[in-house]
Amino acid sequence: MPDTQDTGRWGAESAESTLPGRRLSELVEQAARCTADCCGASSSVIEGSPERPAAVTHPDLAALVAVQMRSGEGPIPAALERGAPVDSTDLLREERWPQYRALALDSGVRSSVTLPIRRAGLTVTLSLYSFRPGTLEDAPRGPARALGDFAAECLVRDQSYRAALTELDQLGAALRSRPVVDQACGIIMHVLGCDADAAFGILRRISQTTNRKLVDVASAVVERRGRGLEGDLAALLN
Repeated sequence: MPDTQDTGRWGAESAESTLPGRRLSELVEQAARCTADCCGASSSVIEGSPERPAAVTHPDLAALVAVQMRSGEGPIPAALERGAPVDSTDLLREERWPQYRALALDSGVRSSVTLPIRRAGLTVTLSLYSFRPGTLEDAPRGPARALGDFAAECLVRDQSYRAALTELDQLGAALRSRPVVDQACGIIMHVLGCDADAAFGILRRISQTTNRKLVDVASAVVERRGRGLEGDLAALLN
């Protein structure tokens, strides 16, 4: 399990800590350190969008991830399809995934294991690599798995946190625009002698037909105080 210090650091909220890349970087560093005979790790997150944030402990491993994503073959795609860990105890004797195998052996990697961790529509992959064959069999049941579970939970929470911030920004914008919209409706009601619903409908129609934000249209009406708008507004009322 991740120690108390790491858990506290991962749990802290900040603009930087809620970026998926930051979470994944922390995950691969911790997973590589706590797994015996592990020479490096890579991780990616898949959440239903074209972008796939990823992190590696060594630049050579980025090429191993890229060749799998490009070809659709390798332990990462296989783990995503199966929803279960996929390992290769000795890539020298491996017959699957020829492109991945050749690149891994060229980098000195002899064995690897990939863990898929799914949470709330989000999937985190954690891949561990070793220079020696047959050394990662226990990794799916070791501390790296616990770190992966914890990182996935953090990423789901981060996703919810970002969504809440977006909703809050939208609500704030709506609240800030409400006074000017109400003022514009009042001017239209005075100029045309219509009710509030009709006045708001006119603003909305102008917004839609001119492809301008409602608050911008309202601001223009308020700025002119309705002067010179009688004809245009009356036409929209019909």
